[in-house]
Amino acid sequence: METVIHKSEDRGYANHGWLDTHHTFSFAGWYNPNQMHFGALRVLNDDIVSPEKGFGQHPHNDMEIVSIPLRGALTHRDTMGHAQAIKTGDVQVMSAGTGLQHSEYNESSTEEVNFLQLWIFPERRGVEPRYDQKTFDASNRENTWQQLVRPHNGEGDGLWVHQNAYMHRTDLTEGTKLSYSVNSEGNGVYFFILEGDVEIAGQALNKRDGIGVWDVDSVELVASSNAEVLAVEVPMALPQF
Repeated sequence: METVIHKSEDRGYANHGWLDTHHTFSFAGWYNPNQMHFGALRVLNDDIVSPEKGFGQHPHNDMEIVSIPLRGALTHRDTMGHAQAIKTGDVQVMSAGTGLQHSEYNESSTEEVNFLQLWIFPERRGVEPRYDQKTFDASNRENTWQQLVRPHNGEGDGLWVHQNAYMHRTDLTEGTKLSYSVNSEGNGVYFFILEGDVEIAGQALNKRDGIGVWDVDSVELVASSNAEVLAVEVPMALPQF
């Protein structure tokens, strides 16, 4: 088993006035050659958007983009004609493929929005752009894994992506032990602590810490307090475009 740990305080940080953002991996003006990606997981941004502010229309291509609101709601608009809110409990997936443009805006006049945005390298370039979103019931992840994302040919209730990748989330009560079983040979798992304190693969981790684990069939978690964890399973080998 191999591991890499990224402590919360070692993430990149920027405050743009309207946007308070932390980067687990190198992004925009923050560069760390030791934190470029974890396998096919390229971006894990933890963003807080001020009321009545947001990201203007901007382009993407050849990337699988997953957004997970943790608090509040964002209004999404894109060049495929979608215009809808994504809120706490929702997960949004976009396959940028041959190219799309989108914007995300906090319509609230009083409440901030906190959301995660993750980028995953696709298994191939030039796919047709697509968009999907789904609401997930938090009661279905109490001390168990709830699937949020799956491969396009995989089984389960998660939204699909153009990669052999999975995302699961769990809400653990203090003292709970839970195992994560890797779905595919050659995949690794990046665990991101949303809330609380957890021991993963024997390592003590706290809120907003992350740990990547690979060359392993399963990983053990023990909740040192009530905790929430996101697990992102991706191929460790980058796609050969």
